[in-house]
Amino acid sequence: MSDALLLLPDFLLIAIGYLICRHTALGRPVWDSVERLVYFLLFPALLFAAIVRNPLALATALPLAASALAVVSLGVVLAFSLRLLPGVDAHLHASGAQTAFRFNSYVALALAERLAGGPGLAWMALLVSVCVPVCNVAAVWPLARRGGYGFGRELLHNPLILATASGLVFNLLGLRLPELAATTLSRIGAAALPVGLMAVGAGLQLGALREGPRLAAALLAIKHLAMPALALAIVLLWPLPPAQQAIVVAFAALPTASSAYVLAVRMGGHGGFAAGLVTVSTLIGMAALPLWLAAWRSLA
Repeated sequence: MSDALLLLPDFLLIAIGYLICRHTALGRPVWDSVERLVYFLLFPALLFAAIVRNPLALATALPLAASALAVVSLGVVLAFSLRLLPGVDAHLHASGAQTAFRFNSYVALALAERLAGGPGLAWMALLVSVCVPVCNVAAVWPLARRGGYGFGRELLHNPLILATASGLVFNLLGLRLPELAATTLSRIGAAALPVGLMAVGAGLQLGALREGPRLAAALLAIKHLAMPALALAIVLLWPLPPAQQAIVVAFAALPTASSAYVLAVRMGGHGGFAAGLVTVSTLIGMAALPLWLAAWRSLA
């Protein structure tokens, strides 16, 4: 099956969420509650269960994690450097910078399982676990500076960081969940991907990109050109197994996190600008992600 067809079921779920939210009685208030359910329960359960279920060897995990961290770090540096350019609105930049380096974890894990099965899910869960804290620190920092919030408190209460960190500790200590607990967590987590993808669709909107079109274009270029290009260079130069190379390239080419809008609004940022970036990034990702995977296959 081609990469585009691999992605098609996931993007169809996004489209279904969009249609349900706008053309049925299940409108925005319903999806606000769904997003909280996914964010605080379903998705943390999925991350924890995926990491615990698949033992991680440090020799395998470190090169994989280092590749993803290098890609994310490039995105952070480039996104923050845009603030130094003349004419960049500080409020828009603080709100939108996060979209250049954050990633949609729901799409990530759904795609990883399609690309490489159970091991692929564990590898992507590892990348999520090491990159979510970095991305959250970098996302919260400019908003906290501008709005007077304490970013330490924001990070300590992040359910994704708590779930992934505890899962890593649990895994590296060689601990295993009782069968009943493992099965229950697995069933809770199984709901995270389809529900989370539909919630992404429900939140799509173009918003206020016209207020900063050049900044928006630069942030999207970082997300969908610079980061995947670096990932492609890394996997071609670094001796990773082919299946892990595909995971790294897919990770770098993911659309941005749908929760960027929620974070911007909660911390006094420009929610419309963030929402517009999320929407456009999701649409670009539908076409760009298969193209980057195809580029990798042709060069590998």
